[in-house]
Amino acid sequence: MGKTAVIIGNGEFPKKEYPRYVISRADYIVCCDGALAKYLRNSEKIFGCMREPDAVVGDLDSLGAGLRRKFGHLIVHETEQETNDQTKAMRYIMSNVPDVSDILITGATGLREDHTIGNISLLMEYTRTFDLGGINLTMVSDHSVIFPVTDSIELDCGTGRKVSILTPDNSLRIKSEGLEWPTDDVVFDNWWKATLNRASEDKIKLEFSHKSLAIIIMN
Repeated sequence: MGKTAVIIGNGEFPKKEYPRYVISRADYIVCCDGALAKYLRNSEKIFGCMREPDAVVGDLDSLGAGLRRKFGHLIVHETEQETNDQTKAMRYIMSNVPDVSDILITGATGLREDHTIGNISLLMEYTRTFDLGGINLTMVSDHSVIFPVTDSIELDCGTGRKVSILTPDNSLRIKSEGLEWPTDDVVFDNWWKATLNRASEDKIKLEFSHKSLAIIIMN
């Protein structure tokens, strides 16, 4: 059976039950460097005792000297500046956790809008830069569940669930079933075009005109 890895970013640390449950059930926990202090402050409440992360990954620009000394045995120092710490943590998991079946990212949103937009968009990038195979990749927060899709898909989401679809591909057309406002005629020339939709049935179907990159946000 595959293992679950959680990446904790330096955004808004989750307070609600579901994302904290996700952390509590993780087989591997990888903190981006700036998130370590937040994780440590919440660890005992989540696990009932202090649990060290399995790794702390990043360029160390957001990690204090005291934490560097105390957790030096866990630190994976990545000096290159072409990718952010979330991507460095993702790369670490793909290289060092061969039995992973689920990767969940939390703490990636909130606090700064530019980081939020960048981290969400990276989910699409990971589908083509990493060999995910059957690995499930999901971002969770107190407000939403976000995941990348690359082709037609059916989703069991429950009637009334809020659903948004975003893609950078303005040539993509998506036929939909089970959404209150069908997306069949949407031209994706801006990210807002298929946001703020809602499921009118328990299951929704999205049919892509061609394989592409998109993300689904469910609230």
